Amino acid sequence: MGPGFGVLGPVTAWDADGNAIALKGPRHRSVLARLIVARGRVVPVARLVDDLWTDPPADAVGAVRTFVAALRRALEPGRPPRTPARLLVTDGPGYALRAATDTVDAWRFERTVADAPTLPPKEAVVRLDEALGRWRGPAYAEFAEQPWARAESRRLAELRQHAVELRAESLLALGQADRAAADLRAHTAEHPWRENAWRLLALALYRTGRQADALDVLRRARVLLAEQLGIDPGPGLRALEADILHQADHLGRADNPVGRVWERVAAAYDRTVAPGARARLESTAGLLRNLALTGGSGLPAAREHRVAAVEAAEELGDAALTARVIGAYDVPAIWTRLDDPEQAAHIVAAAERTLTALPAEGHDADKARLLATIALESRGTRLSRGPQAARRAEEIARRLDDPALLAFALNASFMQCFDRTGLAPRRDAIGAELVALSARHGLSTFEILGHLVRLQARSALGDFTAADHHAAAADALAARHEHPLVGVFTGWYAALRLDVTGQAPVPEVEAAYRDAAALLGGAGMPGLSRGLQPLALLCLRVRHALPLDFDEDTDWGPYAPWAHPLLLLDQGRRTEAADALRATPEPPRDLLQEALWCLTARAAAALGDRRTMARSHAALTSAADELAGAGSGLLTLGPVPAYLHEHAHRITDHEQTADRSAHR
Repeated sequence: MGPGFGVLGPVTAWDADGNAIALKGPRHRSVLARLIVARGRVVPVARLVDDLWTDPPADAVGAVRTFVAALRRALEPGRPPRTPARLLVTDGPGYALRAATDTVDAWRFERTVADAPTLPPKEAVVRLDEALGRWRGPAYAEFAEQPWARAESRRLAELRQHAVELRAESLLALGQADRAAADLRAHTAEHPWRENAWRLLALALYRTGRQADALDVLRRARVLLAEQLGIDPGPGLRALEADILHQADHLGRADNPVGRVWERVAAAYDRTVAPGARARLESTAGLLRNLALTGGSGLPAAREHRVAAVEAAEELGDAALTARVIGAYDVPAIWTRLDDPEQAAHIVAAAERTLTALPAEGHDADKARLLATIALESRGTRLSRGPQAARRAEEIARRLDDPALLAFALNASFMQCFDRTGLAPRRDAIGAELVALSARHGLSTFEILGHLVRLQARSALGDFTAADHHAAAADALAARHEHPLVGVFTGWYAALRLDVTGQAPVPEVEAAYRDAAALLGGAGMPGLSRGLQPLALLCLRVRHALPLDFDEDTDWGPYAPWAHPLLLLDQGRRTEAADALRATPEPPRDLLQEALWCLTARAAAALGDRRTMARSHAALTSAADELAGAGSGLLTLGPVPAYLHEHAHRITDHEQTADRSAHR
């Protein structure tokens, strides 16, 4: 195990045994803190110089390198001489700290706060107590007011306040209102503008039988907000005051009717079903499916526990049980890039082993679910197994006439419908069947999926009237069935819709894309979120022939190879751009392949790279009727024919130039 890092207070580090690591002077600690703030991204040396000094010394770059060398010796004392650093690494123009999530106290704190709402109240209190106990002072204490640390320090302070309130809510759910009230009194005194803290304090006091004190707290909050901020209390405080005055029944309970039923049934299940019973695994698989649909911290938690459930099933040596545990996780998938490739590979391997272990005869439905799982979890790759598994799953489902199984298999077929560009019509047909099938049989999650698939496909084909209808239908179903993740996709579609109308100025469209990106915060979908915002802005600026003025430390995520040639061209660095273009791979087979091919096409045309122009022209010809990128439902580069015509003109120009040269 490597070293750990502490920023919830003065910046520090410790070794695997918990002993403090000597970090020398404040400049060394500031370099380390700056790299932790960057969260694994590269910080250019020039940026480090600007951040460390108001008036840099003559040899500031050399000084930074000295600090980095000293930090490396301190953090990796056992590293042999002249071997590459594994933790504080050199990457291109700067340095990055490749620290695991659980080695930085702030990152562990964030994960605990994100997980707390999904945990039973007792466990949430324990976890939050532990997390809050890691604070040793203000985050990034000695650097908290530095421009590069200020936003992160304040964000963590806000998260700490939220954690205190989450802990109070869990204590209230456990019936420990007195403990909650004691903590909240200090919290409201320290943070008097947090209305939720006042609400929780008043509720805690009411539940300890102190109605007058509860009302006094609410009235003090009202006066404070009015006199200091000139605002009235929000609806939460106003509603609580009215409920206390009327002694509403629900205030005296630490839960709600749904919560009471859940706790009673869970307790009965726990008493009745033996701890080692196989039924528990199947029940867990169903719960994980529902947890994944909640979004936020529920989605990564479901992925994590899913692996554990599959491993537990395999350990029992019952192939049929393992098949049911794997197949029960039929969570609809709309995005073609995996959130966790390592976990997906683990699931695919388990599904393949289970398929082999099942008897040759029978278990057809289980086999179809395993095949659909293999196809879904291998999306975006060029392996032939994915399409084969999707076809076989769909064949079995149609033969068995099982609507739920067919919906799952159609989702798999959709995910394997990207073997070339221009397949929006085929995906539209899959979406249409999903909508019709699911509506007939009450399969709400797959009905939503069908509408989102059609939203994407109709956007690719420029039919935004139909796409608008499917967005509205998906939103309505999501509201009715409590599926918050749908709003991420329809929110991004709204930004795309503003973009394609051409009626809004570019700054307004950029703001819409940034607002859409904010929807991804905490959604639990890194495969969707990483690099998406800058890619959308890049496509917008390329389409409008605007300067590509992005920050050096912009995180392009998986889209970096297709962005870099154009960024270098925009800076006038043609030789480097040509090298970057030659290194650009073919886009993955996913919802953005048309857009990425068009970025390659634009760079190739600008550089006169005929070979790459020919490759991109061949790849895009089958998408001549589509809007590049709009098939994602998120962004667009405009009509594909514009890039095809640009190539035709460029190739003709080059041929004419070559002919003139030959006749001289």
